[in-house]
Amino acid sequence: MALRLDTDIQYLKGVGPKLGSLFSRNGIKTIQDLIQNYPRAYEDRRAARNIASLRPDDVVSLKATVVSVASFNMGKSSRKIYDVIVRDSSGQIRCKYFRVPYRGYFDRFKPGAEVRIVGKVTNYRNKIEFHHPDIKDIEPDEDFSDALIPIYVEIEGLSSAKMNQLVMTALAQISEWPLEKLSDPIVKELGLIPYRDAITKIHHPEPDLGNLYNEFKSEAHRRLIFEEFFWLEIYLASKRSGLKSEKGFSFSNPELLIQKMKLQLPFALTGAQLKSFQEIKIDLESGKPMNRLVQGDVGSGKTIVSFMAALKAIESGFQVCLMAPTEILAEQHFRNTQNILLPLGIKCDLLTGKTKAKERKEILERLISGETHFLMGTHALIEDWVQFKSLGLVIIDEQHRFGVAQRGLLKNKGVSPHFLIMTATPIPRTLAMTVYGDLDVSIIDEMPVGRTPIQTRVITESKRRQAIDFMVEHLTKGRQAYVVYPLVEESEKIDLKNATDEFEKLKSEFPKVRFGLLHGKMKSQEKDDIMMQFRNHDIDALISTTVIEVGVDVPNATVMIIEHAERFGLSQLHQLRGRVGRGMHKSFCVMIMGYAVSQETRERVEFMEKTNDGFKVAEFDLQIRGPGEFMGARQSGLTGFKMANLVRDFDLLKVARDQAFRILAADPKLLKKEHALLREELLKSYGPAALAGIG
Repeated sequence: MALRLDTDIQYLKGVGPKLGSLFSRNGIKTIQDLIQNYPRAYEDRRAARNIASLRPDDVVSLKATVVSVASFNMGKSSRKIYDVIVRDSSGQIRCKYFRVPYRGYFDRFKPGAEVRIVGKVTNYRNKIEFHHPDIKDIEPDEDFSDALIPIYVEIEGLSSAKMNQLVMTALAQISEWPLEKLSDPIVKELGLIPYRDAITKIHHPEPDLGNLYNEFKSEAHRRLIFEEFFWLEIYLASKRSGLKSEKGFSFSNPELLIQKMKLQLPFALTGAQLKSFQEIKIDLESGKPMNRLVQGDVGSGKTIVSFMAALKAIESGFQVCLMAPTEILAEQHFRNTQNILLPLGIKCDLLTGKTKAKERKEILERLISGETHFLMGTHALIEDWVQFKSLGLVIIDEQHRFGVAQRGLLKNKGVSPHFLIMTATPIPRTLAMTVYGDLDVSIIDEMPVGRTPIQTRVITESKRRQAIDFMVEHLTKGRQAYVVYPLVEESEKIDLKNATDEFEKLKSEFPKVRFGLLHGKMKSQEKDDIMMQFRNHDIDALISTTVIEVGVDVPNATVMIIEHAERFGLSQLHQLRGRVGRGMHKSFCVMIMGYAVSQETRERVEFMEKTNDGFKVAEFDLQIRGPGEFMGARQSGLTGFKMANLVRDFDLLKVARDQAFRILAADPKLLKKEHALLREELLKSYGPAALAGIG
């Protein structure tokens, strides 16, 4: 039967409705999905080893016999570690699993059974072992000849051999391959192989190239990785091209308001703040709409920089709005304007979901008349009934909390206003080129003078009591504290400390301490009320899930305890740590790890003791965990990577970006004949919005 790429997977020979349903549940619904389900590694049969020869970090394939299969609890937790011991004639080794790949996975392995193990050797407490290797039964007719065997992400009940067999069947039956979407000049200049050849070779690798395939550097990998990066970069380049072609306001003025503000500040601006504002100033005076991201660590002074931009707009006769992700953050910004901008004669208003009807009507009247210079708020600002006299600058706090559509609605309130986006999540250079590739980026990488570094300690569960006593000691001195727990999905059969349960225990144990509870299932108003009580010191210690990651300034909070720190990404840990250390008192962050975490996890979390620099943390986190920690709804392109890796393939990312931006520079509307398929693919992948900027 001839197949098309959009043919339902169940119609492939050897699949059928039952297996088709299993594939569908795992995101493989069509023939195209199947052939784009790339191998995650390759087993090189010629690299087969015995146990005695293994060394840490070796990626190996070996044949062994199962000695035992057991499970045991992690310390006092009910969470289990699964332990499969195997041996060959040279020795034995443990294969440990900290999670179950799927139900029934370990039932397959009986003592005495011959298995093949493929994985990376780990050094754990000076002993070598495997963590989460692939273990599979040795088939009676297994081919022991020199071969490079593709290994796929495991789907319940479906071996890699069966997966590869189905892929090869599909490749043989595809009747019509799509036209080459990359233009000939790109393919020739970069020496890329055709797409069809790349797909075939990725599933049917050349036996002599084991190292290249396992390092994702074969010509097949290079072609597929480049293409994934290229489509994202051409999309970002088209957006950027459209933004640069729009006409905007030019704010040219002597900056008298900014000079007055600087004189009244009780501190001097850092060099990084001044440099960032200089970049913003150039944009604001250019006559083109600014689309700039200002990224800086927690407490680096982004707000003051945004106020300088606002004053430049206001002095030119325009209005400014600032949109924050939560009401309490919007209120915090409003209080800052009252302290810093009100003395300069700047009229500021606050509009949120809880603004009373009468007050809202008065604010709207002041906006339309131009009496209000600076409006702060939440999502309420994008409602149709919010109209400005002359909106010239939009400031968005914490970019990743908003979607593209919301920013578009704000833009419609002014004729191509300038956009300034602030984020306290330091973004590594690789991600800045992708996630925010359509924006200009300013970096505030210098902390204000006098800021005391937060002292961080990573401890194990056995020392938790000491951490709690340390917190209570600081509470008795009049300080405040946070205790943060990971969010636990109901579906997880894992015994993690629960914020609600621990809140009750701590309240009972320390009756004189005023504890508060904050978690994601509370209503927005309820969360805001709790945070307000904490800020006003009506609560001494806040027991919380990660909803405080982006929160208000509480200068009196000096202790942060993070339970099950191994469950968080490093950038998330850094954001949580940044909730303390915002006042004059020395601050501390204690990260508690659960029982029996792996050596790799321990080393990852312990990195937090080495630096308070969010950019160093972000780079390290990206290397360890990949880009997922940095993605929000906006970054739909990144979630589509099936092969590319931003860290491993950074050099290829730069090549793809260069090619994309060169093409748009030479052919801004993609009207040349050789770019017709490019234009068509952009429309197909990203929708009409992809072409909005280029026509």
